[in-house]
Amino acid sequence: MTAHALDDGFDSPQNRGITWRHLLQQTSEWQGTLWDKPDSIDHDRDVGQSELGGAVKGRPRALRPPGSHWEYNDVRVNRLSLSLLRLFRRPLAAVLQDAVMGPIGASATWQWQPYRNSWVDVDGVRMPSVPGGSHWGGGLWMGSRDHARFGLLMLRGGDWQGQKLLSESWITEMRRPCPVNARYGMLWWLNTGGIAMPFAPASSYSARGAGSNVIWIDPEHDLVVVVRWIDKPHVEPFLRMITESVKT
Repeated sequence: MTAHALDDGFDSPQNRGITWRHLLQQTSEWQGTLWDKPDSIDHDRDVGQSELGGAVKGRPRALRPPGSHWEYNDVRVNRLSLSLLRLFRRPLAAVLQDAVMGPIGASATWQWQPYRNSWVDVDGVRMPSVPGGSHWGGGLWMGSRDHARFGLLMLRGGDWQGQKLLSESWITEMRRPCPVNARYGMLWWLNTGGIAMPFAPASSYSARGAGSNVIWIDPEHDLVVVVRWIDKPHVEPFLRMITESVKT
């Protein structure tokens, strides 16, 4: 099923050619306004500088064809979330709980909260469309142990105590470099060629959130590292120390 088959959010000439892969790799160039936020609010966003509002962004620019330009754009991540809600026809927090968080023994305290205005009708039922990030409110909130359990699930190729929760081929696909940004896969940051972090194996990858909350996975050394609220300049030196400690 293509992304545009789910609702009218992909009817325009700009959006018509968008695929699931484009949405997952942040190359969709989706144009529109969602939950009162236009896609242009994150145009030319520099993730390295704008985590906590430290960079100039939001200047509308000419859009490119889907798949030809990479941009970390949370409006488009939210568009992906809405599309997944339309696909599953269930709140995504419930899908995540049943498919992943419950089976891996996560705590009862994690939450995935919508914005106040991100509710839609699905089959006559009012459901929340949850956001990918939390810098406009809402978002996915969980503790370090839950992050670590999720990271361990990824490290083990989707297997949890003999139960296959995620397809290993899907995890491999998530780690395939985006054609227009080799440092990014499907919503995961990569170390392709060891360029991003020369001290770490090229196979390592990570999930990163605002405030430098990091889940770093190093398959070569069988490592999952969770870092919370560390000053951004110290993330790579810290991971370097971890890597060097397991090499000796």
